[in-house]
Amino acid sequence: MRLVVWLLRAFLFFALFAFALNNQQPVTVHWFFGLQWSTPLVMVVLGAFALGAALGVLAMVPSWWRARRHATPAAPVAQDSQAPLPGPLPLARDSMAEYPPRVGL
Repeated sequence: MRLVVWLLRAFLFFALFAFALNNQQPVTVHWFFGLQWSTPLVMVVLGAFALGAALGVLAMVPSWWRARRHATPAAPVAQDSQAPLPGPLPLARDSMAEYPPRVGL
């Protein structure tokens, strides 16, 4: 299975590398107010991809924060200052699942 994953990664790398080599023609990007930027086409495609990925991550940040806030329980408030706070419950060794599963290795 690892070999298949590495072969898929190698294929993807070489496909993207061939795409970059085939798109080295200079292009001009026209911005507002008459500004221009001349660069190879592959740089424009890479920049557009990076900008889209960054905007996608930024769009997900509020929901990640919300999910994290709901996932972590609030700290217990002690009613009596003399009473000790409850600690974590001991877990039995058998109840802990091994992650990731090592079946077949």
